[in-house]
Amino acid sequence: MRHARVLAVAALVVPVIAAVAFAQSSVTPVPDNAPVQTASLEVDFSKTKPGDPEAGQAKASACAACHGADGNSAVEIYPRLAGQSERYIAKEMALIANGQRNEGAVVAMLPFLEGLTPQDMRDIGAYFATQKAGAGVADDTAVAEGPYAGMKFFEVGQKLYRGGDSSRNIPACMACHGPTGAGNPGPAYPHIGGQHSGYVAQRLQRYKAGQTGETEASQFKIMAQVSQALSDQEIQALASYVQGLHDRADDAQAVASAAQP
Repeated sequence: MRHARVLAVAALVVPVIAAVAFAQSSVTPVPDNAPVQTASLEVDFSKTKPGDPEAGQAKASACAACHGADGNSAVEIYPRLAGQSERYIAKEMALIANGQRNEGAVVAMLPFLEGLTPQDMRDIGAYFATQKAGAGVADDTAVAEGPYAGMKFFEVGQKLYRGGDSSRNIPACMACHGPTGAGNPGPAYPHIGGQHSGYVAQRLQRYKAGQTGETEASQFKIMAQVSQALSDQEIQALASYVQGLHDRADDAQAVASAAQP
């Protein structure tokens, strides 16, 4: 099987009218140190301050076994945390700590979260937010049959990510997650560029199933509505495309570093 790293084109302009119907409000970025919003009654972020990356590095030592010391996990069931926004990480930790997220491997995190304060969660989030996100490769195998026959597998995901499908009310993923998958820290839309394909596919399947324990599930509902129209093949193709998605500047930097004596 051949593979090709997928490069994002920041200058690409695509219609995002369909995305507006799914957007909560505005997706204008705000500073990453804005107050963390959470539905939790057990984890209160109202008295916390912006996370401290240096303090977070020490507190994140227990995370390294699964997520990697810098947040770039080597095993796809454990998501990459590097480059993720502070607010998103802190919010997800809170949801796991109070039982609103209890699917799959996340329950294994409970022993590590029980002793953390809300400030600890923000500090850990701030540390991972400062780390450089890695990326994998996207599958360029040709699709043999079905509506996408003849296209490369990652091209199916690329088409949906960049342009959506207005005939099925599927918005372009980049409308919320950005052309390079960097996300949006304002409404806490996550960084997904370079994320493990297995993890992305698993999350999309959960959204499609439409079941959540979150009490404030507005963002979950956006993704659930989007995912309803996706076929299993499209979910896998999107996951593959996202895994290879990264900023083109990263390649230039890598080439420059390799050329240095």
